[in-house]
Amino acid sequence: MTDKTDKLMTPDEVVGRLRSGMTIGIGGWGSRRKPMALVRALLRSDITDLTVVSYGGPDVGMLAAAGKIRKLVAAFVTLDSIPLEPHFRAARQSGALKMTEIDEAMFMWGLHAAANRLPFLPVRAGIGSDVMRVNPELRTVTSPYEDGETFVAMPALRLDAALVHMNRADRRGNGQYLGPDPYFDDLFCEAADEAYVSCERLVDGFGDEAPPQSLLIKRHVVTGVVEAPHGADFTTCAPDYGRDEALQKLYASTPWAEFAERFLPPGGDEKQYQSAVQAWHEEQK
Repeated sequence: MTDKTDKLMTPDEVVGRLRSGMTIGIGGWGSRRKPMALVRALLRSDITDLTVVSYGGPDVGMLAAAGKIRKLVAAFVTLDSIPLEPHFRAARQSGALKMTEIDEAMFMWGLHAAANRLPFLPVRAGIGSDVMRVNPELRTVTSPYEDGETFVAMPALRLDAALVHMNRADRRGNGQYLGPDPYFDDLFCEAADEAYVSCERLVDGFGDEAPPQSLLIKRHVVTGVVEAPHGADFTTCAPDYGRDEALQKLYASTPWAEFAERFLPPGGDEKQYQSAVQAWHEEQK
């Protein structure tokens, strides 16, 4: 009999459940704890025409460079130590994708609305800024109480699927972060119809490695779990490892086709990617 509480999957099995045209939320923040093993599996697939919702980093840059994104919803797209993600910039400047650019707080409130299955939530962020001008589809609401204040009615950022990366997870779908910030990954999972969690290490129990509040992701919202050591590479996954600044710099300064040919060739897999990265680092010594 199959154990239905065992949600262990491979990256390719996760991507096999996704379809072109979906709205995909990608957790992490900039170049920090991004679910890059799942993104790389998505890059190897024939899935396209995606709406991507992300506090963007190289996940957005790579998917944009590969022509996978139809529309992007983001508050920013950065590599952190490299302020502007160059492959995203190229796609944005060429008009290769549509974009809804909103304030960070509006983005968070959109996830909150979706997680609570509300059509929108009122938020002060955006009032008096150009956010309303560049996003004319946004609406305002007036408080029904004595204050009569006007708010942005931030629409729910409802997701077909969410991809996030944790430091630890169990087979049932509970996920734990050990670094300094949760990066709203719980909201991404709660805002989605299906959520997929990759992790550095699969565990049977969470023990005393971190306090109970670090158990960020709850199993009832998780569809699949992937054990993916260095699955956030080249972004940070503190305290397990820091950002691979050398590889990130190579990525940012190399034409996408050239980078992809070396590290993400057709027919490759995650093991091939990790081997290619190791070989490149050996060459730099």
